[in-house]
Amino acid sequence: MSSRQILLSVFAMFVVLSSYSHASFGQTTDDSAIQSTGEVVRTGISLVKTSVMNDDYDQASKYSKFTTDFYSEQLDSLRESNVESAADLHLLLLDMHSKIESKSQSGDILENISTAEQYLTKFPKSSRVPFVVSDLLTVADDSYQVAISKNDKEYLAISASLVDDAIQLFNSDSSFDQRQTGELKSFFDDLKSQIAQKHDFVSVGKLITTIQRDLTGTDSATSDQDDIYSQIRQHYDQTLSAVKEGDYATAEEHVIAAYLDNFEYLESDIGKADENLLHRMELNMRENLRTMVQEKKSFEEIQSFINDPILADLDATKSMISKQSHVDQQAIEPKKVTKEMGSATEDQKSGVRSQIDLIRTTLQTALNQYKEGNTQAAFISARTAYLDSYEHVEIPLRTIDPDFTLQVELQFAQLRSLINQKADYEKVEQAAISVKRSLDESERLVTGTGQLAPTIAFTSSFAVIFREGLESVLILGAILTYLEASRNTKFKPFVFYGIIIAIAATAVTWLVASYFITISGASRDLIEAIAALSATAVLFYVSFWILNKIEHKKWMEFVKAKVWQASTTGGTIVFVMLSFFTVYREGFETVLFYEAMFGFAKYMETYVGLGFVAGIASLLGVYFVTRKLGKRLPLKMLFGLTMGVGAYLSIAFLGNAVRELQTLDIISFTSLLGIIPRLDINMAKMTGIYPTLETIIAQIIMLGIYLAAASYVLVLKPKREEKIATMRKSRREIDEFKTN
Repeated sequence: MSSRQILLSVFAMFVVLSSYSHASFGQTTDDSAIQSTGEVVRTGISLVKTSVMNDDYDQASKYSKFTTDFYSEQLDSLRESNVESAADLHLLLLDMHSKIESKSQSGDILENISTAEQYLTKFPKSSRVPFVVSDLLTVADDSYQVAISKNDKEYLAISASLVDDAIQLFNSDSSFDQRQTGELKSFFDDLKSQIAQKHDFVSVGKLITTIQRDLTGTDSATSDQDDIYSQIRQHYDQTLSAVKEGDYATAEEHVIAAYLDNFEYLESDIGKADENLLHRMELNMRENLRTMVQEKKSFEEIQSFINDPILADLDATKSMISKQSHVDQQAIEPKKVTKEMGSATEDQKSGVRSQIDLIRTTLQTALNQYKEGNTQAAFISARTAYLDSYEHVEIPLRTIDPDFTLQVELQFAQLRSLINQKADYEKVEQAAISVKRSLDESERLVTGTGQLAPTIAFTSSFAVIFREGLESVLILGAILTYLEASRNTKFKPFVFYGIIIAIAATAVTWLVASYFITISGASRDLIEAIAALSATAVLFYVSFWILNKIEHKKWMEFVKAKVWQASTTGGTIVFVMLSFFTVYREGFETVLFYEAMFGFAKYMETYVGLGFVAGIASLLGVYFVTRKLGKRLPLKMLFGLTMGVGAYLSIAFLGNAVRELQTLDIISFTSLLGIIPRLDINMAKMTGIYPTLETIIAQIIMLGIYLAAASYVLVLKPKREEKIATMRKSRREIDEFKTN
C-alpha cells in the first residue's frame, strides 16, 4: 500500500471517528449551543479588532468574513431560542464587514466591535461548560483543516485562538475530578503544541476527537443519536398523556420539543439518506401533528397519527442513518457541503418567490422615501426588506450557495450604510439596483431552471439561427445554381471566399460584443437593456421584411434580382462581396439576438447551444435538399413560422428590456401582483412576462402591431390587389370591346 493510500485510509477513519465532533455543535442543550456561538463570534471580532488597530484591513476582512459566515449559519437556531439581539448582532456583523471591505475609518469599525461585544454579553451562559468547550473545538478543527490545506495563516490564527478560548473555559469549570482534569490538560497542551508546529490536520483532528470524547463522556455519535430517538419517543408519550388529561397546551409543548429540540439534530443525516422522507417527516412533526393538537383532535386520532406515520418513519430512519454512517468518505481538503441548485422543496420555492416580490416593493418604497428626504423611513424600509423578508430566502439559499448568500447580505448592509450616511441618491439607487439584481439570482438558485424554460430556450435558439440562416442558404444556393447553369463555375470559389470571410467577421463581432458587455461594469445592466431593445427593433423589422416576401413567387423574384445584379456587373469581387454581405448581415443580427438571449437564459446556456447546433444542422439539410436534390421548399410555411417566432421573441425581448429599465429605475414600476400570473424567474426571462403594468402594456402594444400588420399583409392587401387586378381586367375587356 502506497503512502498516499495509507494517508487516505487514516483520513477516512478519522472522518468516521470525528463524526461526533462535527455533529456535536447544536446537539447539546440550547444554552450551551448559544454560548458556543457567542464564544466563536467573540474570538472572531477580537481578531478583527487587532487587525484593524494594526491597519491590516485585508487580514481584518478575512477574520470578519469567517465570523459573519459562522454566525449566519447559527442565526436560525438563535432566533428559535429567542436570543435577545440575535438579529441586531447579525446586522451589525454584516455592516462591520461592509465597512472593512470599503476600508472605512477605523473608529467606525471599532465602534461596531464595541457594540457587538455588548450584544454578546446578553447571550445566556450554559451550566454545561464541557459541551461549550467541545463545540469550540469543533470549529477550531474545521478552521485548522482549512489552514493546513490552503496554507492560510488567518485560519491558523482562528484555530489557535479558539483552542486558547476553549482552554480558558475548561479551566473555569470544576466538573471533573483531579485525574480527569490532569489528563485533559495534558491533551490540551499537546493540541496547542501540534497546532503551533503545524502538524497534519488528521493528527490534530484525532486529538480533538479524543478530547471531546473525554469532555462529554460520549464514545460515539451513535449513542447520541440513540438518546435523541429516545427523547423524541418520551416527548410523544408525554404528549399522549397530556391529551388524555385534556391538557392540549402541554401536549403542544411536547410536540414542539420533540421536533425543535431533538429531531432537528437528525435532519442532516436523514436528508443524506432520503431527502423525500425527511420532508415528509418535517411536515408531519412540525405542522400536521401540531395542527391536530391545536384543533383538539381525539386521543385515538392523535395516537394513531403518532404511531403511523411519525414513529414508523422514525424507526425507518434509524437503520438508514446507521448504514449511512458506515459509507466511506474521502476528501483531500475540507469543503462545505452544499445542495444542488433547485433542490429546495416546493413550499420553499413558493415562499422565496413571495418574499422576493415583497422585497422589490419594499426597496422601491425605500428609494421613494429617500428621494423625498425621509432618510429614517427609508432606513427602516431597507432594514425591513432584509430582516422580515430576505432572511427567509436565506434559509434554503445558504444550503445551496453560502458565499453568494453572504454577498447579498453585504449588499443589503451597504444599502443601509449609505442611507445612514445620507449619501447621494445616485449611490443609494445603485446599491438598491445591486440588491435587485441579486434577487433574481437568489430565486434562480433556489428554484432551479425547471423543465419548460430550458425547452423554450432550446426552441428559441433553434428558431433564431434557422431563421437567420435560411435567407443566406437560399440566396447562396441560387447564386451557385445560376453560375452552374450559365457555365460560370469559375466564380464559385469567390462565393465561398466571401462566406468564409463573413463567418470570421461574425465571430469577431461576437467576441467584441461579449468583451464590451463584460468590461462595461456598472453600466452593464443598461447595455443589456439596450441590446434587448435593439434585438426587438431588428426582429420587428426583419419579421415584416419576411412577411412581405412570404409568397414563393415574390421570394424567387427577390433572389433572381440579386443573382442577375451580381452576374451582369462582372468581376470576382462582386461575388465575394455579395456572399459576404449576405452572410454577415444575418451573422450580425444573430450576434445581437444571442447576446440578448444569453443575458436572459442564465444556467440554460447548454440548451441555447444545443438549439444553435440543431439549427445549423437543419440549415445544412435545407441546403442539401435544395441544391443536391433540387426540391422546392414550402417557403410560405417556413417564412410564416419564422415570422411567428420572430414576433414571439421580439415581444419577449421587449418585456425583458422594460424590466431591466425598471430595475435601473429608469422606467416606473407599477406592480400587478395578484392580477397578472407571477411566473417562475426562468419562465419570466424566456417569455418577458412580468406582473408589472409597464411591461404588460409594452407587450400588448407590440402584439397589437403584429396582429394589425399581419392582417393587412395577409388579408387586406391581397384582397385589395385582387380587386385592383379585377378592375384592370374589366377595363381591358371594355377597351377591347370598344376597339372591336
